[in-house]
Amino acid sequence: MSSKKSEYHHGDLRESLLKAARETLEQEGASGLSLRDLARRTGVSHGAPYRHFASRQDLLAALAAEGFNELSQCLRAKEDTSLKAMGEAYIAFAVVNPSLYKLMFSPELDRTKPQFLSDSASEAFNRLRKQTGRADQDQSGTLAAWALVHGLSGILIDRLLAKELLDPEELPELIESVLGHLDI
Repeated sequence: MSSKKSEYHHGDLRESLLKAARETLEQEGASGLSLRDLARRTGVSHGAPYRHFASRQDLLAALAAEGFNELSQCLRAKEDTSLKAMGEAYIAFAVVNPSLYKLMFSPELDRTKPQFLSDSASEAFNRLRKQTGRADQDQSGTLAAWALVHGLSGILIDRLLAKELLDPEELPELIESVLGHLDI
């Protein structure tokens, strides 16, 4: 009887599920994520994850919100420097976390719901907006900066450049050169 009880007792199940989900996401992509598999991986009953995530969509939203929070922290660390440094931080986050980054911007997610996801996504964008010094009425500079770093991130993740441009020794210079256009 006590072995059954210990089998279902888990310290911080929500965090364990998110950690296992993140590992699965990086190994298999979002299509490889299921609550049932996460239950198996964390050693809990098949129903246990549903106490924390009502659906797979809720799990994806929680992962994406974590990603936006991490991106926001990367941007926050560069706020007192330059827009170019923030762009480099943005790209570095995307390249190190490609599957999470793709999930964050996936059309599968509605970034306006749930509220915690909307807030996380908005915070990251607002950090860029603050750095561009643009008023709420004119966000074109912020959108231009975001489009540049977001587009370059996607190009690098998907390896859409010539092989020589993706050389790890050449890449920092390429990124610096491209981001040199951020004179907003």
